[in-house]
Amino acid sequence: MSSFVDETAICVRGGDGGAGAVSFRREAHTPKGGPDGGDGGHGGSVWLVADHNVASLIAFRDHPHRKASSGQHGSGKRRHGAHGEDLEVHVPEGTVVRDRDGAVLADLLHHGDRYLASKGGEGGKGNARFLSNRRRAPGFAEQGEHVEERWLRLELKLMADVALVGFPNVGKSTLISRISAARPKIADYPFTTLEPQLGVVRMPDGFEYVVADIPGLIEGAAEGRGLGHQFLRHIERARVLLLVLDVAMADGTPPEEQERVLLDELGRYRPELLSRPRMRMFSRVDLLPAPPAADEPDTFAASAVTGTGIDRVKGELARVVGDARSASVEEDSYIVHRPVPEGIQVERTADGTWEVHGREARRAVAFNDLTNPDALEEAHRRLKSLGVDRALARAGCRNGDLVRIGGLELAYESEDQLDVDRGRW
Repeated sequence: MSSFVDETAICVRGGDGGAGAVSFRREAHTPKGGPDGGDGGHGGSVWLVADHNVASLIAFRDHPHRKASSGQHGSGKRRHGAHGEDLEVHVPEGTVVRDRDGAVLADLLHHGDRYLASKGGEGGKGNARFLSNRRRAPGFAEQGEHVEERWLRLELKLMADVALVGFPNVGKSTLISRISAARPKIADYPFTTLEPQLGVVRMPDGFEYVVADIPGLIEGAAEGRGLGHQFLRHIERARVLLLVLDVAMADGTPPEEQERVLLDELGRYRPELLSRPRMRMFSRVDLLPAPPAADEPDTFAASAVTGTGIDRVKGELARVVGDARSASVEEDSYIVHRPVPEGIQVERTADGTWEVHGREARRAVAFNDLTNPDALEEAHRRLKSLGVDRALARAGCRNGDLVRIGGLELAYESEDQLDVDRGRW
């Protein structure tokens, strides 16, 4: 079983808010004690946090669900419920967060970057909050806010200084095992490497850089052939590209043709990749009677098996990486803020009922007992202040039509009809 996963789905859900309490004072010598129900606690939120100690998304492959704790209910004597604890979900640096439609929500590049994946629900108000001169003994309280689960897509793009790019089975894995402590699987058949490998190269002067062994690319990789998209995205953040060209491919493809295909695939996937600093290395030169000429700038001939030319490759890579680090501007993390739409929206469903959407509208009817006349009056007051009556009338709602708000269904009556029923006309 693979220990490296670079793409997965995750289901997040913030904690529900606790319910407010309905309670009245019952102490001795206080025969008509007022309401003293406390508020419910807020639910905890789910945060995605970039962590340099996490290397893969494997933790979510078999267990994708993450839920924060809910708030506690309120109780008598104005005791408020405890808030739920936030849940931090640690992901690797370089994780891209997308919604189910593929839109990018966040790019968590650096250690400590955070994204609010699911906000916890608000706690409900206790009946003590509804005390007024007109309402001396409110027998109702507010329910806690219920949070819906949310599915997200996580994609990992490795962050490396150098990406080894080449056809399958051209010696990339052998090379990274020679220049670093990485120990990838090495065999004499194509697509031996099915997952990226990272290795740290340490130079005698103390300079260090990270090399990524990208699984082999084939013609058509930019269109996804041979899992091309899954492999190509790990090249996007590399500062330097090292094209590994096999001088002794089994099918006889010359290095020049290999380079043409590789550059064509990179350009079709991300045209900006062609402007990155890059070097060429003729690999497996030990299989030829005489090594090919490598007198062009940034072109080398080497054998990872015998060690021929390896020190020169390491030294030149260190030089190019150092220049690239000096010239590059540190890439910033970003989070796309999409505020939850405020207000209300009205739509008519296929069965002819009217649906009122909006967090404020749902909260307006979130009482524990809507058979209570005071609670029903408070709910109507809230809906009216939000403009729900006017929005339904503008949408064409008629008296007697069924209206659904959250889990509540009621028959619509216009304000004019209500005034007639109350004898105001």
